[in-house]
Amino acid sequence: MGITCALCHATLDPHTMQVVEGGMNSDFNGGLVLALATNSTAYLGHTSVASLDAYTTDPQRTVTRSDGTSALLPDPHALEDAVDASLLQWPPGTFDATTDLVGNPSKINNTFTLGHHPYAWTGIFAAGPFKGLAMITSHVHAIGSDGLSQATSSAFLMGLDPEVYLGTLLQSAARTRYRYVPTRGQTPSEFFAQVDPTPGAPGVNQIVTLPTFPHTSLMSEVGLAGSAPGYRFMEQNNALAAFQNTLIPPPAPLPTTQAIVTRGRAVFAQAGCPQCHAEPDLTNHRIIPVAELGTDPSRAAALKITEAHYVPPALYAFDTPVPIPPEAQPLPVPTEQLDPQQIQLAFAYGGTSGGYKVPSLIGVYWSAPYLHEGGVAVGPDAQTQCGVPGTLLQGIPPDPVNSLRALIDRELRQRVIAANATAPSLQAMHVQGTGHEFWVDAEIGFTPADQEALIQYVFSLRQALAP
Repeated sequence: MGITCALCHATLDPHTMQVVEGGMNSDFNGGLVLALATNSTAYLGHTSVASLDAYTTDPQRTVTRSDGTSALLPDPHALEDAVDASLLQWPPGTFDATTDLVGNPSKINNTFTLGHHPYAWTGIFAAGPFKGLAMITSHVHAIGSDGLSQATSSAFLMGLDPEVYLGTLLQSAARTRYRYVPTRGQTPSEFFAQVDPTPGAPGVNQIVTLPTFPHTSLMSEVGLAGSAPGYRFMEQNNALAAFQNTLIPPPAPLPTTQAIVTRGRAVFAQAGCPQCHAEPDLTNHRIIPVAELGTDPSRAAALKITEAHYVPPALYAFDTPVPIPPEAQPLPVPTEQLDPQQIQLAFAYGGTSGGYKVPSLIGVYWSAPYLHEGGVAVGPDAQTQCGVPGTLLQGIPPDPVNSLRALIDRELRQRVIAANATAPSLQAMHVQGTGHEFWVDAEIGFTPADQEALIQYVFSLRQALAP
């Protein structure tokens, strides 16, 4: 039936019943949707099934590796059960977009994108068209929705030989046309070449290889971009990025006064929030080391494994037709404007543990719960609906006001963290609600009225270009 960006990046205003384009859909349970699939093993790389060894029990299911040696394929049913079990641990409103065999889903963010660079939770998309926005859009189509596209890179991403990886993903394909049978004497790559619906492109999506393929760069972790035949290179991604930059969050549906908002702005300044969330974009566009933030470090280190395969970024001219002609010349992507240390943090390179970018606060009302893993969640009743177990796991939408209060009030945050700790599935997926300990509470002299004013001010912030 196809998918739509709005599945994740649109929500419903419960007061007006109008669709908010760009808002976060915290109802979407991506892990459950994938687990219901016939062949959810196709999303193996994004789960916490760290090794296939426990599932290679049938000596009849063998393939020839890329180096000519023999290897066992995993039992398809046992592996499917393990993949499903990992996917079902994702909280609603999150998605694991990294191919590292570690379950660390991050929160679906809003897409009020103008001025919010660098993009992705760790800021890895910091260059190229629309300051990196077109490249994260491309990532969704080139990698995130097509596990087969990563076969060439599976050795350094997951430690899996490309033939073993292809055979594992195809042996339980939902359609028999694409189902690999190891006893027929073909390698997985030979079989796939016969049935590939998009010959000349990695995987099955409409994808092109970048000049850096299959290496990692600021453009793509495996050197791929979504581009359909008949269009110009990156034409669709650039158009979508331009559209995203027009999205302006509607006013938060909260009763307030200008006096409260003015007081909140003063509290915002007094608490030191502008050091990171600076005007006009309400972000300083920086990546903060994970040790400084204190948040869960797993997602920040997801691309550390690619360091030995990192190369300078390059694209093709945007008037290049697709398919890319053999004579097309690579164009280096300018990076002189970027801080090399920030790039190291974004990818967890150079001995760093990585970091998380400072998100913009514009439209943040429409993206509760908070932090990169969505662990700071509080429902309408802050006494009984704390943490993800008290909200999303019960089908209760997080309340933006109470959730933001938990981000700045240490007493409420501790209750959130304690509630999250009661769910083994959340701990397995690195959802804790810890870190970002920048408090605006009674312990440092702020009153409940100050706190409320700050919340009202933050929720009043809209795009700088908004009327």
